[in-house]
Amino acid sequence: MPLLKDLRTARRMASSLWQSRLIRREIARRARSFPQPARGSIRIAVYFADSAVNMYQIRQWYAPLADLAKTWPVAIISRSPGAALKLLDEAPVPTLYLRQVVDLEDFLAQQGPRIVLYVNQNARNFQMMRYGRIWHVFINHGESDKMYMTTNQFKAYDYSFVAGDAALERLRRKLWDFDLEKRAIPIGRPQADHFAGDLPYSPDERIVVLYAPTWEGDRTSAAYGSIETHGVTAITALLRTGRHRVIYRPHPRSGVVDPAYRRANLAIIAAIASANSKDRSAQHIFDDGPTLGWQLVAADVAITDISAMVYDRLATGKPIVVTRPARPEAEIDEGGFLGDAEWLTTENSADVVAVIDRAIGSEESRHRLEHWVTHHFGDTTPGAATARFRGAIEMLMGEWDRHAALHADDLGFPEEGADDGLDDDESALTRE
Repeated sequence: MPLLKDLRTARRMASSLWQSRLIRREIARRARSFPQPARGSIRIAVYFADSAVNMYQIRQWYAPLADLAKTWPVAIISRSPGAALKLLDEAPVPTLYLRQVVDLEDFLAQQGPRIVLYVNQNARNFQMMRYGRIWHVFINHGESDKMYMTTNQFKAYDYSFVAGDAALERLRRKLWDFDLEKRAIPIGRPQADHFAGDLPYSPDERIVVLYAPTWEGDRTSAAYGSIETHGVTAITALLRTGRHRVIYRPHPRSGVVDPAYRRANLAIIAAIASANSKDRSAQHIFDDGPTLGWQLVAADVAITDISAMVYDRLATGKPIVVTRPARPEAEIDEGGFLGDAEWLTTENSADVVAVIDRAIGSEESRHRLEHWVTHHFGDTTPGAATARFRGAIEMLMGEWDRHAALHADDLGFPEEGADDGLDDDESALTRE
C-alpha cells in the first residue's frame, strides 16, 4: 500500500500546483485593472504568507489598517495565490502578490517601507525578516492565554504590539532575557473600535447566546476545541428552551484533523436548521461569514473556548462563559482571567442555561469581568485603543527617522540573500 499512498500524495500535489497556476493567471489578469501603489508611497506593509484557510487572521485587521492608511499608506503582501485572490476582492488597502524572494526585493527597492507588520508566526516570515532598515513588528491575530501567545518567536521581531498588562505579565513569566519595556508595546484591542454590522435577525425578547468554539487543534497541549465534548449537548439544550437565540460561529478549521469533530460540527449546524424550520421566530444563526464584530456586541452572553475569541469578547465588557478543555493535557494558564472565569465543563454542559444565567445576573461575576477587562485591554472607551495603535506606529516612524539619520552613510538595502526554494504551493504553507 505505500506505493498507492505515494501516488495519492503525488496526485494531490499535482492538483494543488495546477490550481495555484490557474489562480496566478487570474491574479495577473486582475492586477491589470487595479492601480498599483506609486513608487516610494508605501510606508507600512502587512506581510501575510499564509494560505486562504487562515484569512481570519488578517481580516480582523482590515478596519484598523484602513484607518491607519489615512495617515501612512499601507499595502498587504501576500505570498499565497489563493489568499492573494481573496485579499484583492475584499481588503480595504492595496494587495501585492509577491511570489518569490526576488519579488520581495523588488518591492523593497521600489517602495522602501519603514514598518512591516506580521499577524502570525508563519515560517516564511523569515524570508522578509532578513531585511534591515525596517521595523519588523508582530501584531498577532488576537489576545489569549494559549501557549501560542508566549512563544519564544516573539524575540525574532524588533517590536511586538500586545493588548495590555496581562500580555506583558504572560511574556515576563515565559520569556527569558526579553526586553519587555522596549520591545512589547501595549495597544489594547483596536479591532473592538470597529465591531459593527447589520443583524441577520430581528431583535426580540430572546436571550442571544454566541457560541464561538475553536478548532480541535493538532496536538494535545492545544486541544481547546469543545464542539464534540461540550457543544452538541449545550446547544441542543439551548435550542429547546424557546427563550434563547443561538449564534453559532465555529472556527473555519473545525474538523480538519478529527472526523468526529467535523461530524459534531455538522450536527450542530443541522440542529439549528431543524429548530428554525419548527419555529421561524427562533431565528437561530449559523454564521460562517468573513466578518467578525456584530456577533460579539449583539450577544447577551458568549460561550467560547480558550482562544483569541475569549479576549475579543472580553474587549466588549459583556458576559462570557469559557469551556474547560476535556483533555487534561491541554495547557491552561489560570494566572489571569481564566482563573476567575465562569466555566462550562463536560459535566455541566447539559445545565448550560443555569451557567449562562449566572454569568449574566451575578453581581460578583460582573465585578470580576470589569477587573479583567481593564487588566487585559486598559482603557476600552471607544477610540482609545485606536489612538494607542496609531501612537505606537507614530513612535516607530520617529524611531525610523532617528536611526536613518544615524546610519545615513551606510550602504542601502535590500540586502541580497539566497532564496530558500519555497514556492507558493498551497499545501506547503505553514498553518498556525
